[in-house]
Amino acid sequence: MQKATPSVFSFFLRKFFLFYFIPISIVLQSCASKKPVTGFVESKIPTAPSYSDLKNWAAHPDKADPADRIPGGTNFKNLQGEAQVDVFFLHPTSYTMQRGNTQWNGDVNDTKLNKKTDDGAILYQASIFNGAGRIFAPRYRQAHIVSYFTSDKASAIKALDIAYEDIKTAFEHYLKSWNNQRPIIIAAHSQGTTHAVRLLKEFFDNKPLKDRLVIAYIVGIPVEKKAFDTISVCETPEQTGCFCSWRTFKEGGETRFPMGNKIAVVNPISWLTATDKTDISLHKGGVLTGFKAWEGNKLQAQIHEGVLWINKPQFKGSFLFRTSNYHIGDYNLFYHNIREDVERRVGYFWKR
Repeated sequence: MQKATPSVFSFFLRKFFLFYFIPISIVLQSCASKKPVTGFVESKIPTAPSYSDLKNWAAHPDKADPADRIPGGTNFKNLQGEAQVDVFFLHPTSYTMQRGNTQWNGDVNDTKLNKKTDDGAILYQASIFNGAGRIFAPRYRQAHIVSYFTSDKASAIKALDIAYEDIKTAFEHYLKSWNNQRPIIIAAHSQGTTHAVRLLKEFFDNKPLKDRLVIAYIVGIPVEKKAFDTISVCETPEQTGCFCSWRTFKEGGETRFPMGNKIAVVNPISWLTATDKTDISLHKGGVLTGFKAWEGNKLQAQIHEGVLWINKPQFKGSFLFRTSNYHIGDYNLFYHNIREDVERRVGYFWKR
């Protein structure tokens, strides 16, 4: 196995460890008992997946998967069969369970882990894109969630490097085998965004492939406004070849993130970078448990110091939802708005 070289990425990640993951570590305290008792062990790395085998894709146009589904209570349609663009989707961390003392990376052959990924992010996030593009979502040897708040940063970086190796390999295989010069949407959440930023830097930024980038949705991880040389923040709903990013918190909640003015935030209701609070009528709806539509006119959103503030969502059982960090809902709280935006951006891409 070729080892990933540390460099700018390692420095970038260390900054995040120091400045951005304090609130996430609070949310994930329940995982603390599952952290490793040893550092990263090379011999415990799971076998690398082959991306010519469709079983190593959580979503793929040539197989039936949860990204094909439509939320109950909507008239959306799965149009992947006629789509003219592709979506390369990188799922967030689902590797949160007990993993032994030394296994920092998840195994793509772990049936329970794959089901957790499929029933979660692939269904509730990747399916957003099935009205506009063919969805490709690789399984990868994801780093355990403890990688984001452990004090053993060296081991965490190695685990994240392994995960990125898989994503890079999957993307290269996708380009060679299935892309056929089609436009591309990059979409990711949380750990997926950690890797998507790196992927965009390596394959799109200052590269010919940039001309085929419809848009990148890199959500759930702070991304600096100047993260790329040639890929700018999307400032209007009509812009293409740009990126959107946000992290969702309860309005008025303590965020404790420094450098807020340097972090890119696009409001996923208005699709603007202005700090005005959106009118509640602009919220088109979301998707909650049971993969059923959650009616619109529920949320107002406002950009505040590097994060997105919203009013507390009201739904059955929401009184039990006490956290001010809505990380888990970054996509599905705005499901309808994002779906509409994807279709609009694709339309503007073809007009440019």
